[in-house]
Amino acid sequence: MSTQDYRRKSPLVIFFSYFRRHKALFFIDLLCAVGIAAVDLAFPLVTRQALYEMLPNQMYRTFFAVMVTVAVCYLFRAFLNYIVAYYGHTFGIRVEADIRQDLFHHMQELSFDFYDQNRTGQLMARLTTDLFDLTELAHHGPEDLLTSVLTICGALVVMASIRWQLAVIVTLTIPVFLIVVFLMRKRMSRASRAAKEKTGHINQEIESSLSGVRTAKAFANEETEARRFDAANEIFKTSKRQFHKAMGMFHSSVEFFLCSLNVIIVGFGGYFVMKGSMDYRDLLTFTLYISSFVNPMRKLSSFSETFASGMAGLNRFVEVMRTEPTVQDKPGAEPLKDVRGSIDVDHVSFAYDGDLAVLHDVSLHVRPGETVAIVGPSGGGKSTLCQLIPRFYDVTSGRISIDGKDIRDVTQRSIHENLGIVQQDVFLFADTVFENIRYGCPSATREEVIEAAKKAEIYDDILAMPQGLDTYVGERGTLLSGGQKQRIAIARIFLKNPPILILDEATSALDSVTEAKIQRAFDNLALGRTTLIIAHRLSTIRNADRIISIADGVITESGAHEELLKTDGIYAQLYKTQNALALEAMR
Repeated sequence: MSTQDYRRKSPLVIFFSYFRRHKALFFIDLLCAVGIAAVDLAFPLVTRQALYEMLPNQMYRTFFAVMVTVAVCYLFRAFLNYIVAYYGHTFGIRVEADIRQDLFHHMQELSFDFYDQNRTGQLMARLTTDLFDLTELAHHGPEDLLTSVLTICGALVVMASIRWQLAVIVTLTIPVFLIVVFLMRKRMSRASRAAKEKTGHINQEIESSLSGVRTAKAFANEETEARRFDAANEIFKTSKRQFHKAMGMFHSSVEFFLCSLNVIIVGFGGYFVMKGSMDYRDLLTFTLYISSFVNPMRKLSSFSETFASGMAGLNRFVEVMRTEPTVQDKPGAEPLKDVRGSIDVDHVSFAYDGDLAVLHDVSLHVRPGETVAIVGPSGGGKSTLCQLIPRFYDVTSGRISIDGKDIRDVTQRSIHENLGIVQQDVFLFADTVFENIRYGCPSATREEVIEAAKKAEIYDDILAMPQGLDTYVGERGTLLSGGQKQRIAIARIFLKNPPILILDEATSALDSVTEAKIQRAFDNLALGRTTLIIAHRLSTIRNADRIISIADGVITESGAHEELLKTDGIYAQLYKTQNALALEAMR
């Protein structure tokens, strides 16, 4: 379904649409549940027949034959219970997994600004804990609803044939029960949604604390983190308090109602027996059917609780699925093909969230195969400009073109396939060195990965690792040094071999010797390719075809290294400052 489908359809319609793929399991579950209800309805009738016909007429052989048959039926009922428990939960888990799959795929499509505004812990809660109750809702919801209605209707029909006055009394209690359930369910739904939001809060605190545990230790701030966690844990301890209060009120009300029903029926039935208008055997049978009536009523109350919890998670799922990516392909957008590497930035302005202006009327033309270095003070807009070229964000005004084609007129995927980006903050997956390098080209062979590692000057380091290419790098690459992580990221780009390169402080974590080696590799890689280099260490960009400086969101100067030194602008000041610091360090 598209985002518009999720917006147009109600959460329940969306939920039931996930049943189609597993409809065979669903109908088996319902069929078995109906069989269980039939056995439960038949037993009181058999008991009445035995009390009226078999025992008074000394039909003992028939009586025991019927009892054996009933025992066999209950054995069959036990088998049906097994099918319902096993295949019903299997069905529920598959529905939950499909929902989680669609949610994750949708999250992959959402734009960068969505992740700017939502913390990882909250998103993890939506993918995990929010959906757990959907298994129970998918399994028990339709099953309990159907069997309860069938059992209640069947029991009322038989009770009416025994004593219609008592059946009327029982029937009149149903609307009262449903009103209680409806009112309580709304309260539980609100409380359950609030509880899930608070659970998401502790998830984000745990994620933040575990991700920053090394920083906490480095600053000896374990106690600070412990206090933060304890505060979040206190919120968790009270997160379900309102839900549990609502649930307690609900269960106590339902139990009082159902237990009172037994008292009412026995009271009225006893009155009819005393008057001689009702046989005690009918009263016994009637009370057996009251049990058959009360059990599904309890199921309905349990269903109401499951429905409240499941719908809270379902609504949070639908909320994300109704979120449109802010950056989308135009209808009919074509892929970017045969890229030469020409980049045009034409009067581009950009502001985060529409009000935090970062770039102001920036224009830049990069020729195919040209290497352009971008320098300037921190916060000037260098990285933002390089995030607009892959269309991670859309420009506020102006346009950006690759080979003369506006990037808003081509597919995002084709742009990303033709760009290679190495960022300052390198992310490695919790996997092997081999898989992290091969991420640049998932179909690459081992030989191609080795070749890319050699070009990135990381192969000798890999050979020294315990399992070589199969060495596990740890969470976010924590088992590697900063320079090793960065060179693995660079190896990915060598493997991807794109026509356009964007290097955002790509050599910042390398020592001078390795930096010199990798610089030669970059020079070779840049041949015939358009390359944008963001750099603070100006020694790495002296050979760039052109250097531009950006400050306060505007391009202040542009030219070759020697030209910019003569103008004595921002670049010259940065260059002189770095040289002075280097000389000071040598002394």
